[in-house]
Amino acid sequence: MNLVLGFVLVIVAVAVGVVAMLLVRRRAPDGGYFTDGDRAAGVFGVVATGFSVLVGFLIFLAFTSYDTSRSGAETEALTLVHQIETAQTFDPPVAAELTGMLVCYGRSVVAIEWARMDAGTQGERVNPWGVELFRTMRGFEPSTDGQQSAYDAWIDLNLQRETARDTRIHGAAGVIPIPLWVALFFASAIIFGFLLLFADSGERALSQAALMGSAVAVLAILLLLLKFLDDPFHDGVGGVRPVAMERTLALVEQMAEATGTTLTIPCDADGRPT
Repeated sequence: MNLVLGFVLVIVAVAVGVVAMLLVRRRAPDGGYFTDGDRAAGVFGVVATGFSVLVGFLIFLAFTSYDTSRSGAETEALTLVHQIETAQTFDPPVAAELTGMLVCYGRSVVAIEWARMDAGTQGERVNPWGVELFRTMRGFEPSTDGQQSAYDAWIDLNLQRETARDTRIHGAAGVIPIPLWVALFFASAIIFGFLLLFADSGERALSQAALMGSAVAVLAILLLLLKFLDDPFHDGVGGVRPVAMERTLALVEQMAEATGTTLTIPCDADGRPT
């Protein structure tokens, strides 16, 4: 979520809450609507505690998913480097073909898959270069013990990369179902309405505005934080970006330049086949 947009939403929510409190205060009796303030505060404490416990649990769940997706993206990029290094142990034609496909895989992740995850349209789509890598290696027959060892290592690395990719994509769909969002907003509305009953024409308008504004600000910030963690792939501050994969692609180019290797890349800069 954009940081500026989040700040504006909090300001708007606080403004609405303060205006509503001041309007209710105009007709509120001196001393407020409650004859027993301690009992009302106790009931409000129960409601607020239930809301805070629910939000705290969901924030922990969403942060776990956020961190898992970020770790999956880093593991995927690191495994790609290891696969490229392993590919160099095969015969030169095979090594060149595999290296080009792996580079295209990385470019596809950065340019295509990340845009889909940001838009929430990735779904269960496979990476086409992952399929091409599978097809290429399915017909490969190791001719030496060294190639057999490299082939076994390749299979293990390929499994690690696919697992890391699934871990990365898992967070794009979000982990908080719609019924929980409905419950959160319903609980927020209850707290908001309960706070309005604390309106007191005998108190200063400033203290009444501070009472409502601070509570609404906390509610808005918690809900926005939950939304941020539940949707980790975005361009805003703190969003998970393909930094690790971009670093991997740059590293591969540097390695090729340092070793004088000419890379034959069967795709454009966005990972689309040429």
